[in-house]
Amino acid sequence: MRKVTFPHMGHSYIAFKMLMEDMGNEVILPPRPSKKTLDLGVKYAPEFACLPYKILLGTYLETAAKGMDTIVTSGGSGPCRAGHYAHLHQAILRSLGHNVDLVCFESPKKHPIDFYRKIQKLNSARLSIRSVIKAIKRGWHKLKALDHMERLSHKIRPRELKKGTTSKVYRQTQAWLDEARTHEQIAEAEAAGVKAFQDIPQDPNRSVLKVGLVGEIYVLLEPASNLEIEETLGHMGVEVERSMFLTGWTRDNLGKGTEELASAIEAAQPYLPELIGGHGRDTVGHTVLYSKRNFDGVIQIAPFTCIPEIVARTILTKVSKIHNIPVLTFFLDEQTGKAGMVTRLEAFVDLLRRRKQYQALEQAAPT
Repeated sequence: MRKVTFPHMGHSYIAFKMLMEDMGNEVILPPRPSKKTLDLGVKYAPEFACLPYKILLGTYLETAAKGMDTIVTSGGSGPCRAGHYAHLHQAILRSLGHNVDLVCFESPKKHPIDFYRKIQKLNSARLSIRSVIKAIKRGWHKLKALDHMERLSHKIRPRELKKGTTSKVYRQTQAWLDEARTHEQIAEAEAAGVKAFQDIPQDPNRSVLKVGLVGEIYVLLEPASNLEIEETLGHMGVEVERSMFLTGWTRDNLGKGTEELASAIEAAQPYLPELIGGHGRDTVGHTVLYSKRNFDGVIQIAPFTCIPEIVARTILTKVSKIHNIPVLTFFLDEQTGKAGMVTRLEAFVDLLRRRKQYQALEQAAPT
């Protein structure tokens, strides 16, 4: 039986764990990234590798110490270093005496046969193709439900009456979905989660800012890497809308792409017409779209040394001016501290509130 692990990226591990177990593998659950995780990654990673590279390397070293023998992850497309990371991780682990196998999935659109072979490689239970498809569909159902719960937390947190209630309920909904194994159980857990969020005492009249969150996929999805920026903003009275969820990213890479991605690419066209790797073009496009939807501001979060996001950042200065939307950027590495981030967020949120009040006064003033 394979002992598999995979990246800890937000709540996705809950769905991946079920899928890998259903296919007959023993899951060595990746721990939530901690200072120890990052320190391990920094110790053995190249100096100028980005934050996700270092966190993932630390994660694999922690799970290797628990007996992990197989890494399941994804590759990348376009001119971005992320496409090489899985193989570099494997090489470093082997140089340290961990003889781990690597199952790295590339886009099924471009490599359908390779995708099928790797699914079969992980099919330790020797399930029929029909059973494998059913297991994947259950995992997908759970992942969509988890994303739904997270979206609800973003909407309700800035309106809660008692600070911390939403985060507590969100953790509970994750636990319910973790226990669910069938489609019926997942649907019941999701419905219970929706009710639990609706039961949170809220102030519907509270003045709430709306901020779009854009950037590189890993630091967007993993709270430990972005220092819980979504929760922090929610407690400041900011409703966050994230430009990327794993379900959307998966649909973009499995099929023709979502309408949302097409809209972002079209919006970015005047400023960044070419794919530059990573999610740089998405960052620019979503910023334009958020401005058209009258968002109060945009925050870009990206790993330090991430070239696509550095290119996007230079363009966002122009986009911010043309579309009249404030943009704040965080480049994150192992030196980034939460206290410093919170201070900058407080200043940005204060700026947005004053700006909104000034615009309201302008609109109310007699002509």
